[in-house]
Amino acid sequence: MRSIFLFCCISLLCLKGITQNERLFQPDAKLLSVINKNFSDADEQYRVLMKMVPENEFPKTFFPATRKYEFSSADWWCSGFYAGTLLNLFRETNDTLLWHEAIKSMHFLQKEEFNTGTHDLGFMMYSSFGTANKISPSKNYEQVLMNSAKSLITRFNAKVGCIKSWDNTPWKFPVIIDNMMNLELLFWATKFSGDSSFYHIAVTHANTTMKNHYRPDYSSYHMVNYDPNTGNVIGKITVQGYADSSAWARGQAWGLYGYTVAYRETKDNKYLQQAEYIADFILHHPNYPSDGIPYWDFNVPNIPHALRDASAASVLASALLELYKYVDLPHAKNYVAAAEKIITTLSSPQYKAVIGTNGGFILEHSVGHMPSKSEIDVPLTYADYYFVEAMMRYRNLGK
Repeated sequence: MRSIFLFCCISLLCLKGITQNERLFQPDAKLLSVINKNFSDADEQYRVLMKMVPENEFPKTFFPATRKYEFSSADWWCSGFYAGTLLNLFRETNDTLLWHEAIKSMHFLQKEEFNTGTHDLGFMMYSSFGTANKISPSKNYEQVLMNSAKSLITRFNAKVGCIKSWDNTPWKFPVIIDNMMNLELLFWATKFSGDSSFYHIAVTHANTTMKNHYRPDYSSYHMVNYDPNTGNVIGKITVQGYADSSAWARGQAWGLYGYTVAYRETKDNKYLQQAEYIADFILHHPNYPSDGIPYWDFNVPNIPHALRDASAASVLASALLELYKYVDLPHAKNYVAAAEKIITTLSSPQYKAVIGTNGGFILEHSVGHMPSKSEIDVPLTYADYYFVEAMMRYRNLGK
């Protein structure tokens, strides 16, 4: 009788979309208190930041040494993270000032729904309009998201089996690992519209990337260059990492997050297995620091003196706090523990800025593009976004 009862309980949980692992974990009370303080402080920080953002522009970073900001136009790949962070902080603090600032930012962002010149519409539009639609569903948000998905799939090449990343480059058809993050928009469009073409493109891109981006140890190249006429691989290189053969830290985190989402949306076990392999590569790498904040590249020669990347850590923590739901219990425990370690470290004075400093950004010490000497050891808008998301996911453990 007991086994029948247990089977029924597990079946009911599955029917409700709740995995058994979600019921087995609870947030640590001490870390939960830290997170609550983080949300309150982040609210204050973004009140500082929003006063400095020019109309029709979007924050990228702040340089503490010169106290200068860098902003972008709406077509920059990071343009949606500002609104997304504001919206998620609003969900945690009920500060309506944050909500109104997010809506204002999205007003200037909306025109990008028709931008077919970028592969980053998932980053740009799903982090902003997708988040807003979760909080307050609206026909307008849904239409923006559908238009964005339609724009994104214009960049798909069936011969290659991927969405093209960059135009106007020396490469014929470059595809970067970051592009896995834009597939969530297509999965959403599939569910909303019932049009399976979005799903087909998303899984084809994921399959091609799995085949060509990953090495035998499940580290990822940053970019694969294809021949658009034949689909053949021309070369495998890095642009933002240390070397073509190295493992650029944020790229590894992008892949982990992307394949975790792919499993969630398809329930195809090959994506779950891929995500587990990537997670294990990261967490068991001999150069993975004990405090959970990766060096900007796992293979840079000057470790342990190399810079850390808080943005890679934030993405990693958020990904692990979804992945744990789908794996066996030993892996789930490891992933939750690793995420706890990252959040704890990022919440320390070493990474979390004092209110009123850091230009209003939450986290210090991210690395944007080391080879081009761009955004080195500075706050980054997407580091804040995924840190807030990771903390929200942690707070929801057991719910």
